[in-house]
Amino acid sequence: MSDNQKTFEQLIHSRRSVRKYDQDTPFDHDAVTRSLELATLSPNSSNMQLWEFHRVVSDDKRQTLAQYCMGQNAAKTANELVAFVVTPYKWQSRAELNAAQIRSAFSGREDATAKRALKYYEKLIPFVYNNDRFGIFGAARKVLSFFMGLKKPMVREVSRSDVRVCLHKSSSLAAMTFMTAMRAEGYDTCPMEGFDSKRAKQLLGLPKGAEITMIISCGKQAEDGIYSDRHRVANDEVIFSH
Repeated sequence: MSDNQKTFEQLIHSRRSVRKYDQDTPFDHDAVTRSLELATLSPNSSNMQLWEFHRVVSDDKRQTLAQYCMGQNAAKTANELVAFVVTPYKWQSRAELNAAQIRSAFSGREDATAKRALKYYEKLIPFVYNNDRFGIFGAARKVLSFFMGLKKPMVREVSRSDVRVCLHKSSSLAAMTFMTAMRAEGYDTCPMEGFDSKRAKQLLGLPKGAEITMIISCGKQAEDGIYSDRHRVANDEVIFSH
């Protein structure tokens, strides 16, 4: 095993969901900055990057958000809270940005690969991401996908709710990168899904179309910050070969 493998394995084993932080330990907020910058490099669907990361640093807002996190110790004792947010309403500008990048990358050689890539961002992405408030467009895509899938392999997750799930997957990948990076900085985290999403969005000034994937608390683990030993189901119950 290489040194890099050992280091990564140690990070993964040492990362725990900490429920209580030591508030007397100095906290470097720049560590959050560095970790979020690494989170932006996370893989995401079609490189659309339909995410935002909202840091809550001020005492007043942090304590208010902690109340909206149902008063969890992981939120109340944190030095900083970070909300991972999806922004589906920005799909047009992101698609245009990616198309421009393709044009730049393939400048001077308009081959089949470039044409397919441009078609992807200029035709397919608008087809999948363009949704009405009643989900009619998504339902129509679902029907089309079904019939096309009768003759060949076809992506089936094309409804408005499917796109929503896709964006939260990407946001979750960024969250995991962030938590691993924070662990490398010597700090602890806890991802929280138990919160009042309506009040949290209002506090952060998020528009109606935004959704919070999770809120992650950050700090240095208190002595009683982990409630029990880690336990997982047996590997042979979840890892399969085909």
